[in-house]
Amino acid sequence: MRKVVIAMDSFKGCLSSIEAERAAEEGVRRICPDCETLCLPMTDGGEGMLDVWVEAIGGTYRKARASDPLMRPMEARYGVSADGQTALIEMAEVNGLPLLSPDERNPMRTTTYGTGELIADALERGCRRFVIGIGGSATNDAGLGMLQALGVRLQDGDGHLLGQGGEVMGKVASVDCSGMRPELKDARFTVICDVRNPFCGPQGAAYVFAPQKGADEAMVAELDEGMRSVAQVIAATTGRDIARVPGAGAAGGLGAAFLAFLNAELRPGIDSLLQAVDFSRRIAGADLVITGEGRTDRQTLMGKVPFGVLTEARKRGVPVMVVSGGVECTDELNEAGFAGVFSIISSPVSLAEAMRPESARENIKWTVSQVISLANSLLK
Repeated sequence: MRKVVIAMDSFKGCLSSIEAERAAEEGVRRICPDCETLCLPMTDGGEGMLDVWVEAIGGTYRKARASDPLMRPMEARYGVSADGQTALIEMAEVNGLPLLSPDERNPMRTTTYGTGELIADALERGCRRFVIGIGGSATNDAGLGMLQALGVRLQDGDGHLLGQGGEVMGKVASVDCSGMRPELKDARFTVICDVRNPFCGPQGAAYVFAPQKGADEAMVAELDEGMRSVAQVIAATTGRDIARVPGAGAAGGLGAAFLAFLNAELRPGIDSLLQAVDFSRRIAGADLVITGEGRTDRQTLMGKVPFGVLTEARKRGVPVMVVSGGVECTDELNEAGFAGVFSIISSPVSLAEAMRPESARENIKWTVSQVISLANSLLK
């Protein structure tokens, strides 16, 4: 074994992609101490996207004051490219679900206002290109909070200004864009999302994602009705019908706000990152690519990190093996082209134990060392 490329997603709630890759690299070196290893941290746009992207492009971090999902002030980070022109924003940094305790989660109240504040800060500092990951949100406000932070005014039927949160969607009668930041005319947005859900309806933002953000059945129905209503207002304001656009329901409808008001491009996160790190060129000459994630199953084949890695690696004829916390649908994954799919859990353990970072690191090291031992024997 001469060269192994390690390109892993995070093990959500346990290890970042960088931490998981370090453990995998140790597993490689246990068996092949002289093997060249190349670690390329991956993400599909969810939590952890910021650190992966900043490292991938050699960027730097900036800090800014912004509002959390409940409009409480906080200090948040975003990234900037070396030339100062591109801002890298992870909306979960400022409006993500992990920022709230379980009893604070309420998509009727939570807002994307802080995401708009980060965009505004980057605009003021000269950025005109934006890459924004919108996974892991605590919100279901159709991106209205973000738009408000950028100067948009929302009014009800009596002309009164509206506040923030998912509860205002059904009250919006008009959207006044005359106060939007003028710098936005020259800005270009690429929005990274890993879901294809429409804005509203049975497969839309409210019904599919709002329950995990704290909504009960009554809230879900009210939120969806509000989204149907605001979709009509958006269409009347911008001329764009976003109700059924794939991805418009991402982050509680934030994807729709980017599409309709900021002329954004929605892209799968893994495709964009693979291009940014020049993945195809850098895996040339590799004997094996090791990828992984917290759970590998049928959804993996719908555009998640391991499948994106597999798609590119197959163009170079490099085999790909997966190591994950949990594995389902192994036959389908093998049929898709993975050379092997391995769970890092070798014996029955509790979920709490399996997700302990120390345990996960050791399990990744052990599993990867076995993968490398097997691959080594097949190459001899």
